[in-house]
This record gives sequence, structure tokens and C-alpha cells, in this order.
Amino acid sequence: MSVKLAVFDLAGTTVKDNNDVSKAFQSALNKFGYSIPLELINPIMGYEKTEAITKMLHTHEPESSKITADLVRDIHREFVRTMIDHYSFSGTIEPLPNVEETFAALHEKGIRIGINTGFSRDIADAIINRLQWREKNLIDFLIGSDEVKQGRPFPFMIEKIMQEGNIEDANDVVKVGDTEVDVREGQNTGCRFVIALTTGAFSRAELEPYHPTHIIDNIAEVLEIIKG
Repeated sequence: MSVKLAVFDLAGTTVKDNNDVSKAFQSALNKFGYSIPLELINPIMGYEKTEAITKMLHTHEPESSKITADLVRDIHREFVRTMIDHYSFSGTIEPLPNVEETFAALHEKGIRIGINTGFSRDIADAIINRLQWREKNLIDFLIGSDEVKQGRPFPFMIEKIMQEGNIEDANDVVKVGDTEVDVREGQNTGCRFVIALTTGAFSRAELEPYHPTHIIDNIAEVLEIIKG
């Protein structure tokens, strides 16, 4: 049985991230009075962002009554505004090394490319539009975490892509990401390969406890894994 679909994360996996996402998240929280160091923010960046905000608030707000849906919404709105501005106008948006070449090589093998992300769809669209991956015919599917009932580590984003691509068996799917929740998402979906990259928020040592099928340092290695 051959692989039919490879699903990749965005920031840290396919798109270069100089801690810009974590810094925007930190800035949004700080605007509402929560000063949180980046080392505590980085590990949760794979989560759907309203869930990530809620996690941070429950850790850093001693009065739980202050953690309201309105507060989470307002912080998220500020984060989205900052991210869309960054990805639309910053001069530093670029794919990580070998990403576009790997996508093209997978397409040559008849494998379709899906992108999923902890970002909401509006941020995801800003990134893809800036990189022109649709115009370059490098991706086939794109989904944001706000388009399903729950984001990572639940399997719903990958399952939605599978439905759109008429792929019934998760054993035909590869998941590639750089965080713990990327790995657990792939495992919860039942993907044949769950590949973790060291190019993002987690080091090899930090990824190993989650038992992906592979840990790689260069996205081009995906081609050899699928071939094997």
C-alpha cells in the first residue's frame, strides 16, 4: 500500500520561524497584563491558539474567575492581528531549506500535500498567499485549527483533509511536524509514519519521549522514509 497524502505543519516545520510566533503570542498576552517568558510559550505553540491562550491563563492567572471567554477571545484577536500583519508584510517570511523541493518531489511520486496548523485559517491563508504555494502548485489542501471542532492533538484536521481527498485509510497518510502535539495528532489519526522535525520548537531529546516513527533534521529525509 503506497502513501497517498503527506500532511505538514507550518511554522517551524515548513516555514522559517525566528520565534516570531511565540513573540507575537507573548506580546498579545502581555498587552492584557500577563508577562510570560518565551521558554514557557514555545512548547505549546502547536496547539490551537485559543486553547494555548487558555492553558497559559490557567497557569498564570491565580483568580480563575478572570479567565473568561471574552478575555481569551480578546487576546486571540490581538495575536491574530499581529500575525496577519507579520506574515503579510514582513520581509523575513521564507520556507525552510528543501521544503519546496520536497513538496515537488512528493508530487512527482503522486503524493498529495496537505498543510495543517494550530493557526486559524486567516493566518494560514496569509502565510500561503505570501509564499505563493498555491500559485506554484506545491500544496493541495490547507486547513486551520478553527475549521474543525477541536485542533491538535485530536485527529480532526487530518481527517478533514482525508475526506476532501477521498482517502479512507490513515495508513496511506504521513504526518510531519515539529512539536509534541504534531506527533500526537499523527498518532491519534493512525498515520503510517509520524515524522518529527528538529527545525522548530522541540529538540531531538524533547521529541524522543513522544515516540514518533522518525526524528529528522532535514525535511528532505521524508523522501527516503516514504521510499523505504
